[in-house]
Amino acid sequence: MARYGGRQTVTVLPGDGIGPEMFSHVQKVFDTATVPVDFEMAPLRADLTIKRDEDFENAIISIQRNGVALKGNIETKLEDPHIPRNMELRSRLKLFANIVHCVSIPTVPSRHNDLDIVMIRENTEGEYSGLEHSPQPGVVESLKIATKVKIEQIVRFAFDYAVKYNRTKVTAVHKANIQKLGDGLFLKIATEMKEQYPQIQFQSMIVDNASMQLVSRPQQFNGGIMLMPNLYGNIISNIACGLVGGPGLVSGMNIGEKYAIFETATRNTGTAISGKNIANPTAFFRASCDMLRYLGLDNYANFISDALFIALTEQGVHTKDIGGTAKTSDLVEAVIKNINAEMKKQKHIKFYGI
Repeated sequence: MARYGGRQTVTVLPGDGIGPEMFSHVQKVFDTATVPVDFEMAPLRADLTIKRDEDFENAIISIQRNGVALKGNIETKLEDPHIPRNMELRSRLKLFANIVHCVSIPTVPSRHNDLDIVMIRENTEGEYSGLEHSPQPGVVESLKIATKVKIEQIVRFAFDYAVKYNRTKVTAVHKANIQKLGDGLFLKIATEMKEQYPQIQFQSMIVDNASMQLVSRPQQFNGGIMLMPNLYGNIISNIACGLVGGPGLVSGMNIGEKYAIFETATRNTGTAISGKNIANPTAFFRASCDMLRYLGLDNYANFISDALFIALTEQGVHTKDIGGTAKTSDLVEAVIKNINAEMKKQKHIKFYGI
C-alpha cells in the first residue's frame, strides 16, 4: 500500500449520482479528524464513453499502486453493451469476497430490531461472469460459472472470518435442489469444509426459504454469517439492508488477496436525489471507516464512527429516508461538530491513531 511519511494514499472513484458529493463530505470529515489519508481521484463514470478504456486503465493502475480504494457506484445502463464497470473492477482486481454487515441502529425505525448479520458473497463469477450470447434470434444463453478454486476460496474466507470476528454460525445459501452441479458444488465444498472448523455451527438453506426466513424471522441469523454465491448474495444483502433502514445506512467491502475497494452495500447511484441535499451520507461514512480499519487506522475509524453514532442516536439527526427531516448537510455538520467536541475534550492528548 502507498504509505509515505505516515500518510496513506487511497484511490477515490466518485462514480455517478450522489457519489461525488458524498466523497466531498467524507473529505471534510477526514480533514476535521486529521486522518492521515490523501485522496487520489480517478474519474470513472458511466458518461465518460469517449475515454472509457483510458479512464478504466488509469483507475486500475491507481488502485494497484495504492492498494485500496473508496468508491461510489458507477451506473450500469441497460443499453450499454459493455461489461459493467463495477463488475470489471472486481474481476480485474480479483476482489473475490464481498462483505456486508447489517446492524440495527437504535432510533432508526424498522420492522425488526437488534439485528446483527454478516453476509459474505462470492464476488467474481456465477451469474456475474458476463458470458452471454444469442445463438439465434429469440434465444439467449447466459452462462453461470462455478469453479472449485473460487468456491473453496470464498468458503474458507467465510469460516476464517467467523473465527476471527467471533461469529457463531455459517449458513450456506444455495439452490442445489435445482442447479445440482453449480450450486451442488458450492454446497458440497461448504459442507466438507465445515469439518475443519468444529467451533463454528453450520447449516445450509435453499435461497427461497432463506429469503422468507430473513424477512419473517431475521433474528435467527444474528451473530452468524450468510454465505452465498454471487447473485443470491446480491439479492439477500439488499433485503438485509432494507431490514435495518435502507441503502443509505450500510457499507460494503470488496476484498481480494492484494487489493480492497470500499463502497455502499447496495451499489445504487442515487441519481434521482443527486444535488438535492437529501441523500443519507451514513453508508459512505461507514465505508470510509471500514477502509480506515483495513488500513490499521482503527482509532480514527472509531473516532468518526462514534461521532456518527451520536448524531444518529443521541441527537436524532435523521435524513428523510429514515423518517427524519434533516438535510445531508445537517448530518455532516453534526458529525463534524461531534468530532470537534471530542477533540476539545482530548486537547491534552495527542491523537495519532496508532
